[in-house]
Formats: sequence, structure tokens, C-alpha cells
Amino acid sequence: MSRRGPILHNRTQWLLLGLALLFSLVLFMYLLECAPQTDGNASLPGVVRENYGKEYYQALLQEQEEHYQSRATSLKRQIAQLKQELQEMSEKMRSLQEKKNIGANGIGYQGNREQTPSDLLEFLHSQIDRAEVSIGAKLPSEYGVVPFESFTLMKVFQLEMGLTRHPEEKPVRKDKRDELVEVIEAGLEVINNPDEDDEQEDEEGPLGEKLIFNENDFIEGYYRTERDKGTQYELFFKKADLMEYRHVTLFRPFGPLMKVKNEMIDITRLVINVIVPLAERTEAFSQFMQNFRDVCIHQDKRIHLTVVYFGKEGLSKVKSILESIASESDFHNYTLISLNEEFNRGRGLNVGAQAWDKGEVLMFFCDVDIYFSAEFLNSCRLNAEPGKKVFYPVVFSLYNPAIVYANQDVPPPVEQQLMLHKGSGRRGSSILRPRTTAPCRPRRLSSSVAASNKEWKMSGSSGSNTPPRSQ
Repeated sequence: MSRRGPILHNRTQWLLLGLALLFSLVLFMYLLECAPQTDGNASLPGVVRENYGKEYYQALLQEQEEHYQSRATSLKRQIAQLKQELQEMSEKMRSLQEKKNIGANGIGYQGNREQTPSDLLEFLHSQIDRAEVSIGAKLPSEYGVVPFESFTLMKVFQLEMGLTRHPEEKPVRKDKRDELVEVIEAGLEVINNPDEDDEQEDEEGPLGEKLIFNENDFIEGYYRTERDKGTQYELFFKKADLMEYRHVTLFRPFGPLMKVKNEMIDITRLVINVIVPLAERTEAFSQFMQNFRDVCIHQDKRIHLTVVYFGKEGLSKVKSILESIASESDFHNYTLISLNEEFNRGRGLNVGAQAWDKGEVLMFFCDVDIYFSAEFLNSCRLNAEPGKKVFYPVVFSLYNPAIVYANQDVPPPVEQQLMLHKGSGRRGSSILRPRTTAPCRPRRLSSSVAASNKEWKMSGSSGSNTPPRSQ
């Protein structure tokens, strides 16, 4: 009996182990039978009865990745800009707070009072509420309309062309291009992420996904600026396979005025060197010297005249005119340079500039048929600065007085003839844009003058208007 006990015990253990293995096998077969069937070509959720290959989903993923990368780049740019604006606003607020704590030690501009962010936001909203984009405007006539200018991704079509020949500006100036790119990105942000109060329903693409607009969907835009309120932008977007257009209106309100500089300018000792290249035109030079005597010698009295004469014919007449003016008005601040060469305006201006060796001076490059006033000379002094600014005035050309005043027995005095209106003349053609000032590098003259290491101020190449000439 003692030997049968252990044998029975061992058989019982093997029996239990066999039952456990059998149960595990049955359970495994059951799980295999109940598992869901897999199909490599099954469609994705949301797509019914359509099968797509691997290349389609790779292209779809790549397109989505490019879209989100461009969106991330745009958001990073906007975040950087907002951070910069926030920093500038914080500095302004800190400066205003310091001024408030220091006390009113001087008289400041009223627009520099302290403003909280909520006050500033309220002011910007008030600018929009007062603008024509919100309430419209009653105009006295069609001349009071503020016109729009149109633009696309590559071009800006200007309404006021100035001296340019074509209304199309291409390539667009960098500052204007950056402004319009920012506006288009803001319009895309409005369309792709609408607010709750926007009257817009989410549209779905052909595959059921959310419709996303990008820069290629921008069709055209219009903008105009109300000088005292801000700039209005009208943007239009359209998908190529849809008939509906998306229209977004944006407004950039102008903020309050901020003081940048307050300085005193002393022009009492600033001499202007009027440089006139000349050849043969002695009658025109005689008329020029009459105006020069009345304006520069009798009124301004801070002028030096440099005449660069080309050739020999008429040189004696020019000398006699200068000597006559000098004897009548006791004026000796002039230089006559004779060049036995063919007339070259650029060569004459360069020679006249190099002839000056009396220190700092403001150079006025002038023509013999230019009429200018004492106020214009002061404008040259105020708008030119060594190493920073030059002054380019736009010439106004008058027509022949024999034609303009043909119905009058005697032409009116010169002062009345110089009234600028459409019937009397036009703006002179020039390659220069009608800008008041333009930056330049410090100008140093060549040859022996450059050794003195002087910096020169420069005015523009013409005066404010041109006297009438008989033809």
C-alpha cells in the first residue's frame, strides 16, 4: 500500500496537467475564432466604398505636413511680431510711468499721457468706429472720395502714379510687400480659424476634411488709407474647384501721436553754393542773374555763386554780366570757371563742387532757366543734413507766355505768372521720384579736395519752378 500511494499521486498530477493544457488549447482556438478579420485594402474611417493605394496616402500626408509647416512658420512670425510689439508697448508704458513719477518738469505733448492697455484697445476700436469702413461718410463731391488701390500676390496697381509712367508697380517696394504679405496672412487666419461671431459655416473638402485656404487661393485685394484714422483692406479668396468667394475686411487703425524729436535748427550761418553749368545761353543767364540779384543778394545774403562756362563764345558777355551785378550790388561772392570743352552738365557740376575750399557748405545744383525764391533756399537748408539727407525738389515747368497769355496785351508780372495751375504749366519730367528727402552716404570730393577730409551737404538738382521763356 505504501508504494501505490505515491504512484497514484503522480498520476493525479499528470492528469491535472493534461486537463490544463487541453483547456488552454480550447481557449486559444476560441480566441482565434472570435478575432476580427483584417484586410490590408480596407478603407479608412469616413471613406465609404473607395479604395486608395499607398501612394495616395503618402501624397495626402505630405500635403498635410507641408500645410502645417507653413502654418507653423506663419504663426512663429506672428508670435515674434507680437512679442516685439508687446516689448515696445511695455517700454512706452514704462517710460510714461517714469515721466509721471518724476513730475511735470517741462511741457510735453498731450498725446504722450499714460495709457493702460485697455485704454489703448478702446482707442483703436474707436478709430474703427469712426472710419468710413463702419459708418460711411457724406462727401461734398466726387473729389472727396478716398480711392482704393488694388494688388495681387506679385503686383500693386497704383492710382496716383506721381512721375512714373505705368500704374503697375513691379517689383513691389519691400516695405509695401511686407505690409501686404502680413495682411494676406491675417486674412487667411480669419478664414481658417473663424471666431464664434463670424457669419461663416465650416466647409468640407471632397474627402470630408476641413477646407483650408492658403496663399495660392488669394485672388485680389484693395486698400486705401484715411490719413487720420487708418488703412482699410478688402481681400478676396477662392478655391479653384469652388464657385464661392471668401471676402475679408481688415482695418489697421492709427495710434496716437508720439513725440520723436524736438530740436532747434540754426541756419543763419549756413552758406549755399549755387553751381550753374553754362554754355552760350547769355540771354537766359542775364534773366537768371536778375532773379539771383533780387533773391540771393538783396534778401538771403548767404549765397555763393559758381558759374562753370564751357567754350569761348559768349564768355566775355557772361563776365560783363557778373561784373555789372557785382558793381551795382557790391556782391563779390562768385566764381567763374572757364572750360574749353563741349558742354557736359555732370562735368560742370563736378568741377564747380571741387572748386570750393572754404569749409562746410550746402551745394545747390542749379540750371540757368530755374526761378527760385528765398523761401526755397531756406527749404534747402532745413531739409539737407550732412551724411543723412539730400533734398530733391520737383520742377514745375511753365509754358511759353506768348501762348498762355495770348489774349492779353501785356503779360502780367513774373510773380503772377508763377501761379501754379493746370492752364499754365506742368511738373517737369525727371527720373527722380517726388520725395522730399532721401538718405545718402557722406559725400567726399575727389582730387585735392578729398585730402582735406571734408563732408558736404547737397541739395537737389533743380529749384521750385521755372520762369516762362519766349520761343
